[in-house]
Formats: sequence, C-alpha cells, structure tokens
Amino acid sequence: MKKSILIVSCLLILTGTISRIQPVASRRPNLLFLIADDAGPDMSAYGRSWVKTPGFDQVAANGILFQKAYTPNAKCAPSRSCILTGRNSWQLDAAMNHNIFFPTTFRTFPEVLARNGYATGFTGKGYGPGKALTDDGKPRPMLGMEFAKRTLTPPSTLFSENDYAANFSDFLSAQGADQPWSFWVGFYEPHRAYEYKIGERRGKKVGQITRVPGYLPDVDTVRNDLLDYADAIEYLDTHIQKILKTLEEKGQLSNTLIVITSDHGMPFPRVKGNQYEASNHVPLAVMWADGIRQKGRKESGYVSLIDIAPTFLEAAGINWQSSGMHDTPGKSLSPVFAATKPGPTDRNYLLVGQERHDIGRPHDEGYPIRGVHKDGFLYLKNYEPSRWPVCNPETGYLNCDGSPSKTFILNQRRANNRNDYYWKLCFGKRPLEELYDLKTDPDCLKNLAQSSAHKARKASLLAFMETKLTEQGDLRMKGFGHLYEKYPLSNDTNGFYERFMKGEKFKTGWINPGDYDKKTPVD
Repeated sequence: MKKSILIVSCLLILTGTISRIQPVASRRPNLLFLIADDAGPDMSAYGRSWVKTPGFDQVAANGILFQKAYTPNAKCAPSRSCILTGRNSWQLDAAMNHNIFFPTTFRTFPEVLARNGYATGFTGKGYGPGKALTDDGKPRPMLGMEFAKRTLTPPSTLFSENDYAANFSDFLSAQGADQPWSFWVGFYEPHRAYEYKIGERRGKKVGQITRVPGYLPDVDTVRNDLLDYADAIEYLDTHIQKILKTLEEKGQLSNTLIVITSDHGMPFPRVKGNQYEASNHVPLAVMWADGIRQKGRKESGYVSLIDIAPTFLEAAGINWQSSGMHDTPGKSLSPVFAATKPGPTDRNYLLVGQERHDIGRPHDEGYPIRGVHKDGFLYLKNYEPSRWPVCNPETGYLNCDGSPSKTFILNQRRANNRNDYYWKLCFGKRPLEELYDLKTDPDCLKNLAQSSAHKARKASLLAFMETKLTEQGDLRMKGFGHLYEKYPLSNDTNGFYERFMKGEKFKTGWINPGDYDKKTPVD
C-alpha cells in the first residue's frame, strides 16, 4: 500500500513538473505583423510574373496563402483601425474616417497583449494618418514602443529611409530569452510617389505585364506606372527576407506567428479609396511552423482583416471577452491553422464600406458606400449618388492619389472635350446601386444592378447586407449616417472645401498640380 502511494506521489510530482516545462509548440508564440501600404495581391506567389517577392513567397510556401482576403474599408487609417480593433469601421465612430482623432474608447490588440505579458513595439507606419491621444491629450502608444533609430539610403529617393529589418533586430535584442513579443512592421511602400520609370531603369519591361486592369487604359504610361509600383513592392520584400533571416538566426522562426498583408489595394484610380474588388482585395500570407498543421496550402475562403486581432489574442491565450476589447465580428483563423487540407473558412460573406476619406466636398461630406461579397457577387449601395465619389473635380479629385495614370485619364478627357470611358469609370458619378459578377467580371466593369435577370439576387443581397449592418450598429442603417461626417479632422482642414474655394492655400501634396479641373465636368 505504501509502495503504491509512493509511486502515485512520484507520478503527480513528475506530472506537475512536465506541465510547467511546456513543449515549444505550446509556448505562447511571438506575433509578427507586417503590413504594406497600398499593395494589392500583386506578389509572385499570386502569379504576378512582373513582380518578384521571394520573402512573401517563402511565408506563403511554408504556411498558408489566402486567396480571398479583404479589408472592410479601402483607405489607410480606417483599414488600420479595423485591424487594430477587430471591428468593422462602421463600428468605430470617428475611426470610420480618415485623418481623425482615434476614439479613446477602443482598445487595440497590441495594448491588450502588453497588459498580458507581451513586449510590444513597432517600426514604420502604424495607425494613420490621424492622431491617437489619451483622454488627457497625450500621445497614445497604441502599438507599443517605436523603434526607428536605424536608417539607410534606399535605392529610390522616394522610398522610406527606415531600415525596417534593422529596427526589428534592435527590438529583438532588447527582449529576454523567454519574453514573448508582438511587433508591427509598417512599410511605407508601395505608397506613392514613385520615380517615374524607375522600374524600367531596373530592367523591367512594359511587355512583362500580362494584363492591364480593364478600368485603366492600356498605354505605356500606365504600364510604366505599374512597373514602378512593382519596384516598390520588391523593395519592401527585401526587408521581409532580412527579417525572416534574423528570426532564423535567433532561433525564433518556428515559434513566431507571422502575418503579411496590406491595408488595401494599389494606389491607382478606381482602386484605393473605393470599394470595388481590387480596392478591398489584399494579399495575406501566414506562417507559423509550430502552429499550422498542413503547410503550403492555398485557402480560397473569405477572410477579413478584422480576423487578425482575434487570431493573435487566441494564439496568445487571451480570452477576448475578458480582454477589454469591444465585441468583434472577426473570427480567429485557428481552425484554418489546424486543418489538414484546404477548405472553406468560417465565413460565407464579407462586408465593406466607407464614409469620409480624403477631404474635397462641400461641408466635409463623405461618400457613403456599403457593400457585401457573397457567392461570388459584389453588391454596392452608394447612399449619396449625387456627390462626386472621388471628391469634387475643382478640388483635384483628392481621394485619388496623384499619378501618371491619373494624369493621363484626366488629360485624355480634357483633350477629347468629353467625359470618356475611363474618366467615367474612375471619377464620374455613380448610380445608387451596383452589382458585379466577380467570377466573370473581377474588374467590376459591367453593372448588373438594372438587369432583370439579377433582380432577385440584388434584392436578396441588399436585404442581407442591411440586416447584418443593423446587427452591427451601423449608424447609417439607423438614419444617423450623417454623424460619421461630423467628426473633426485631425490635420486642421475642417471646412476645407469652403476655405479652398475662397482662395486659401493648402498642402495637398498627394495629388499633382494638374489634377484640378477648372471647369466642372458635366457627368
């Protein structure tokens, strides 16, 4: 009897010891988030032959490549708000918009991680443009400590001088051997501006581009613009390669959950600042040697960037309900990580939308859109179709970055003295409703909203979308959408349109001087 008790006691002691000495796969993982600024799914892992991204491709090949990842709002600040909070932008009050004061009521996932034992930090672009302040007006470190001491001379004068990889290495060096960490690498690329034809000077050829999107004219100007965009993506990928090598050298690659994505699509007309397929469709590759069972998969189910925060918190062992985060419609990707073969994600639809992006309309008005992706279709409702969708012509179409492509389209309309095809697609006013079959029309060129054959589908998608938005507390579904337009801007441009029309000068350096239409086009 005594011998049996002794054996049991020894087993209990041994079991307790084993439970404290956890295997590597069950340790809290490190969390690395890398985000491009204005990049669509234009990496070689997605079959883009005119872009070479071995760093991104390495993550995809050794993890999961998501084919249908989307941001809820295709503009920098609101998209990043969604990522940080796990909520759709219409659930974030002022953070629905661009260039605002981030509401103090919403916690971010790095803040929660820091409260739960993680070291947190970032380099490059975090939340923005906009200001994040505490209740007493002090800067709010929503992403943790900034690491930005290391700089370099980039291959283009218009690329950031931030040595992203070196600053990440500095962060790692500051951590103890057993310290779990979370780090945000915010690339400034491929945000504009670019050196025109830098892609060509580095050996790319316009003929390498297999297809120009149907909403852009297929001319050398646009093709060169696309090559310059590709050059910026390839530059940020060199830092991804260095970061992966650093993790491997430090023996931290296997226990680091790595997520690479972008805040929205490319900075071209009809993409960034809109809600079409190319606007919201983003790259997403995830790698975690200790946490993903079947590597090298391509997943074709819907994923939203609001899924990132719940994924990180679950991986870190933090309960969302007790974390202090607001409720989220996001879904952790852990079931996808645990799967042994490709299959549908836990989503059968995605919601998208916007309110006020860049300034440039009377009374600081926005351009309210809501949309739903479902069953291969995209339905969009433009709630104020009388407004100019990309901001007013006389203020330079401010919700579209200046570029050779934009200039070509505007000049083509002026030269022809008419509102031609590409101008209408990219800058002209839009109908109340739009419906696109993405299986046959991924460029969203053929609006099926008035088709009798799609009448039932359109009605079904509208009802479904507005029901879901109502459930999520969208003010526009309650008749108070105008409140989204009342939040003050953080860059002292409140009342921009009226002040501009009176002759006040503003710094609108993100567009070209020739973008202003002196005579308002008749749409």
